[in-house]
Amino acid sequence: MFARYINAQEYISDGRGRVRIMGYDPEQSDEGYSSSKTRYLYRSKDKDGWENLGDYDSASGEGFNPYHVDPALDVAYGLKKTDGREAAYSLSLDGKATERLILARPDVDVNGFATIGRNRRVVGVTYETDRHEVFYFDADLKRLAASLARALPTMPLIRFADSSQDERKLLVWAGSDNHPGRYYLLDRDARGMSELANSRSGLEELPLATVKPVQIKVADGTLVPGYLTLPPGSGGKNLPAIVMPHGGPSARDSWGFDWLAQFWANRGYAVLQPNFRGSSGYGDAWFQTNGFRSWQVAIGDVTDSGKWLIEQGIADPKKLAVLGWSYGGYAALQSAVTQPDLFRAVVAIAPVADLGRLKDESLLRSNYLVSKDFIGSGAHIEEGSPARQAAKIKAPILMFHGSYDVNVSIRQSELMAERLRSAGKQGQLVTFDKLDHYLDDSIARRDMLIQSATFLEQSFASAK
Repeated sequence: MFARYINAQEYISDGRGRVRIMGYDPEQSDEGYSSSKTRYLYRSKDKDGWENLGDYDSASGEGFNPYHVDPALDVAYGLKKTDGREAAYSLSLDGKATERLILARPDVDVNGFATIGRNRRVVGVTYETDRHEVFYFDADLKRLAASLARALPTMPLIRFADSSQDERKLLVWAGSDNHPGRYYLLDRDARGMSELANSRSGLEELPLATVKPVQIKVADGTLVPGYLTLPPGSGGKNLPAIVMPHGGPSARDSWGFDWLAQFWANRGYAVLQPNFRGSSGYGDAWFQTNGFRSWQVAIGDVTDSGKWLIEQGIADPKKLAVLGWSYGGYAALQSAVTQPDLFRAVVAIAPVADLGRLKDESLLRSNYLVSKDFIGSGAHIEEGSPARQAAKIKAPILMFHGSYDVNVSIRQSELMAERLRSAGKQGQLVTFDKLDHYLDDSIARRDMLIQSATFLEQSFASAK
């Protein structure tokens, strides 16, 4: 039995100390490479033997993907595709495998579950339209969340972050687009709530920008959802502007506080964050074959977002930049390849620069086969790699990368810098020693922001 499941990679407990679900890779290669498949087994409340629950494929999203176990109802909660979008289901663990649809949306994916307390009791289902939403099936918390929304109208994003064991005392987090969040202690018995702490106390006296959901009409007529942040007090016209594609690419931007967007808005910039095709959260048709293999569509949406800013009169066309992190850095660089006259400056943080090298760099990782299939093979490796197309770039490039980055190797930025030099282009790489992909260091991030701001100002001043 032990030998069979030695490559187990996931366990889910019932929150009371008993493991109820185990996932293992049934197709792991002899070399130790993982596949995209997970076979889930479960055991009943009163038996130790494992029984088959089902298979899930992370590449296609097919199958039931369990997240939590409710011991009182004896069910597993998880996500499963319905009509090309993720939906929330429960599956009984009593041997009957009774499946029940909890929530499916016709517009967006369900993306997870709301839990409470140290036992992580499941109380609702989460999804994102223009903003984060929770579908509570716990009636008491549903009423409480609605009451808190009325009591805190300027902070509509409300989350039950934790609770006492009996759930009579709750740790509540509330925030918004222009408030990074505040924690409260709610005593349900005393019917009172007290403030505990702000998430970013240093911003309390600083005017922060509001974030507006927008629909960006791109070249083929598709409406791309996104978020527009304008400087506080701005009229929103003829501004220096930044298109800021998100990382991933299997991710999306959300309505709420974003420290990068707020920094640039504070300096007088309009910031547009498009959820380009290739983003997750909007179903299979929107995801396409991901932002690398479908790079033409994804990057087309990013560049069309810049054109939209100009057409709406928001951006000064001579002061338009593109800035991104990780896949967003790749999108920034590749946008400068495909539309060399659109953006006057490019900032790429921990970017992918060469798809072929990205695939090769995963060779020593257990997920090599999954990464290999995700990136794919074909003409897009050459055409979709900005390092291989550096001669087409006109805008000056500034890159940042941490030397300990295991998500995207620093060699990607080093290659891009080398190719830019060889092509006689303007390119600069700033490295941060012993920092990882997220540059999670206050001094490093401060320096990155200051250098980026100076770079954009100088680039716009020298642009013809």
